[in-house]
Amino acid sequence: MPELPEVETLARELRDVLVGRGIIGVEVRWPRTVAAPDPETFARRLAGRRVLEVRRRGKWLLLGLDGEEWLLVHLRMSGRLAVEDAGAPEDPHTRVVFHLEDGRRLRFSDPRKFGRMALTARPEDWLGGLGPEPLDPALTPERLVGMLRGRRVRLKPLLADQRFLAGLGNIYADEVLWRAGLHPLRRADTLTPEETARLHGAIREVLEEAVARRGTTLADRRYVLPDGRPGEFAAHLAVYGREGAPCPRCGAPIVRARVGGRSAHFCPRCQR
Repeated sequence: MPELPEVETLARELRDVLVGRGIIGVEVRWPRTVAAPDPETFARRLAGRRVLEVRRRGKWLLLGLDGEEWLLVHLRMSGRLAVEDAGAPEDPHTRVVFHLEDGRRLRFSDPRKFGRMALTARPEDWLGGLGPEPLDPALTPERLVGMLRGRRVRLKPLLADQRFLAGLGNIYADEVLWRAGLHPLRRADTLTPEETARLHGAIREVLEEAVARRGTTLADRRYVLPDGRPGEFAAHLAVYGREGAPCPRCGAPIVRARVGGRSAHFCPRCQR
């Protein structure tokens, strides 16, 4: 599933393409992709609208439209957005197509059909349950200490919980914990202030590096930029997807375990 760096990259790339552009028509080919309103109303209300801004909140992509409405997009497991010329070959898993006034189209494809869209004047109804943004300057080490206090849960599932922090998932939670030298099974309320400061620094460092490299494109290539280019952070992953490979820090073999229903990759020597 695309996480904060991938969705932030998409927002930045789409901003250059979409801001100021009009949507002249919408085709909804898989009705369940549209969570609200009903697909017919969704298509009708979007026709003739102009995109005023593109930004991100957590793993959600937000397109601000004239008329004070927002198009919200969540890619979930396999969603992908691509900007194409009208005559370009079509992905067989295309679920929604936005026809733009310049003749191009914004295509949403989704093999697993979990992605969702909503058109709303109240984005807070959809986003209000999200935790703070990990890169927000307001998320200080001291605030993180308070957020962890009393949390008798394991670090890996907590970091991937969107109600705790908005935007992290399996990939970057693993990378953050490796960078901080913390075991994914460590209970959150046992961290010292020094360890919490280390975790805070790792969160910022990993996410900023991943955004700078335009996210992580894995072997399945379900995440690529809107023009088809891959993100470059995969070559810099320390632990995620590297089971059995040597730890970049100490050389011990990376292990993979199940933690709270999720997989976790870590170094058993560096992350005791």
